[in-house]
This record gives sequence, C-alpha cells and structure tokens, in this order.
Amino acid sequence: MPALYLVEQQTKIRIRNRRVQVERDLSPDAIANPQSQIANPKSQIENPEIENRTSEILLSVPLSQVEQVVIFGNVGLTTPAIDAFLAQNTEVVFLSQRGEYRGRLVGQVTPHVPLRRAQYARSGDAAFALAMAKGFVRAKLQHQRALLQRHNRERGDAEIASSVESLSHALDEVERKTALSSLLGVEGAATAAYFKGLRRLFDPKWKFDDRNRRPPRDPVNVLLSFGYTLLAEACSSAVQTVGLDPYAGFLHEVAYNRPGLGLDLMEEFRPIVDGIVLWCLNGGQLTPEDFSPGPPERPILLGAAGQRRFLQAYETRMDTRFTHPLRGMQFPLRQCLIEQARQIAACIQSGEPNFGGMGFR
Repeated sequence: MPALYLVEQQTKIRIRNRRVQVERDLSPDAIANPQSQIANPKSQIENPEIENRTSEILLSVPLSQVEQVVIFGNVGLTTPAIDAFLAQNTEVVFLSQRGEYRGRLVGQVTPHVPLRRAQYARSGDAAFALAMAKGFVRAKLQHQRALLQRHNRERGDAEIASSVESLSHALDEVERKTALSSLLGVEGAATAAYFKGLRRLFDPKWKFDDRNRRPPRDPVNVLLSFGYTLLAEACSSAVQTVGLDPYAGFLHEVAYNRPGLGLDLMEEFRPIVDGIVLWCLNGGQLTPEDFSPGPPERPILLGAAGQRRFLQAYETRMDTRFTHPLRGMQFPLRQCLIEQARQIAACIQSGEPNFGGMGFR
C-alpha cells in the first residue's frame, strides 16, 4: 500500500491484534468536531467505533500492509507501535505540521558491507564521481526540457521556448565539464532558466516569479518545497532498500545529516513534483483559499484541507506506471525509484559510471 499519511493533530498510533490503529482521545473539542483529517487516500476508515468510551478509532489497517508511515506534527506513537514498526522494518518519517523534515525511525542497517565499501571507494574516485554526477544532471535536465516542451506544444510561448533552448545548450555543456564545481555551475544556470519557463505555465494569480525557499514566499513554492520533501524521503528510502548508504553521494557531496545519494537519485524525478503542482493549481484541485498569510518565518501557509488534496495528488502520481528502460517492464513510479537506485548500485559494483535516466515523456 502507499505511505500512510497522518495529519490529524493530537492523535495516537497503537498496535492492536496486529493492526495499526490511529485513535483520538474523546475530549470535549473532539466530540464537537469528530471529522477525521487523516490523509490516506488509498485506505478507508474501518470499524469507526468508540473504544472503552475514551477514544475514537479513526483508522485500522493490517500491520503487514503498512510499509511507511509519514507523521505531520503532533501524532503520538506507543512503545508497542515503535517496536512493531522496527520489527518489520517499516519506516516512520517525522515532519513538522507544515511538512518540514524532522527525522526518521528506521530498523536495522542492511547487511551490504561489500556494496557499501565499494560505494565509499567510488565516491573517493574523482573521475567516477564526476561521471555519475553528470548522469544525474543529464537526466534531470532532459526531464525538465521534456516537461516544458510538452506543455508548450500548443502554447507556443517564446519564453518557454527560450528556456528549452537553454536546457539543450546546458546538456551539451554537461558533457564537456571536467570538474564537479563547473558541472554544478551549469546545473544551477540551467535550473534557473527552467524555472523562468515554468513560471509561464502558471496563472499570474499565483504570483510565481522564481524558485525561492527558506521560506517559500508564494503558493507555488510552498507546494514545490512540500513535494520535494516527500520525494527526497522516498528516494532516500529507495537507496537504502538496495543496500546503499543514502548519505554518501556523488553530485551532492558529503555533508552532515544530508542524504546526498538520496538527493542524487531525486534529481531526475524533481519535474514529477513540478507536474503535480501544475496539475493541482491549474486544474482547480487547490485554490487561493487553501493558502493563508503566516508569520515572517512562514509567510504563506497551506491549510489542512489543501494539504490532504495535495498528498492525494502526490500518491496518485506515485502509483502511475512507467516503462523502465533497463528492465523493459512497467512499474509504479515508486518502484521506478528503486529500479534507478539499483542502477546506481550496479554502476558502483561494475566500476562503470554510466547512469542513465528514465527518459520521461
């Protein structure tokens, strides 16, 4: 099943009879407003009865079906729940109520000592690392270009066409770079050109002029940051699934508490999030009323209802099937993340840094 997203505040996760139960205490406020705000579009609330007259069961699913839990804000975990998740290697991701990453609960480290030794050795090989980094950047720029081309076929917007041309030029430049620093310069300039084109796809009412963060200053950037956070966690999990260390990257060099390899894998999939944001805002799934002014450190806030609809759109997209070019088979997008992580592992094991993107259209 997809990740279990929990956004209802002041609830608690318990394990009862090998089932994951999300419960809410029956305080006077809860009785007055019993509507659940759990955002898990793939699951239905089962047996919504009041237990011992002290709590309300908001969700009950078999433990064996829960592969990942994503917690937003003040949601509690009982000790038996923690023990059960660790025992079956179910990852628990902790985010703030607004979607900022806080930490993760994971089980035992995978016993892939030879693979990780090879990974560390390859990361110290400048030529290998540069070649892998080029592969990640190339895949990202190709996908960004494809997204702009697809949306500009009928528009014929000159600024978008200029961005496409800049991305094509950057792809040629990638092949000529001989140092990571200069490759990063090309990637940064190309990404700036991409967002100049991307902004033309949004209605002016969204006031999206450029990519900004820390904090995001408009609704588009709020959703981009939110989506990238979710995607980064999915990619870091995919990297760990195949036995690699998510913190030892090639394009993203080692930095404390930054999952460099997870971010490397994420690069080609970033336009997936961009497309979700486009669909939500241009298709009316989210409206300006879903956003409100906030404090200086968070000037634009996404409301709980809008958050749930965005999560549903994200999960729907992650369930979309694509043909993987190496396997020649169709997989849901979340499985494609793992297949691409396996390709990274294969490059490390063979010593051939020939990472290739999926070639989205």
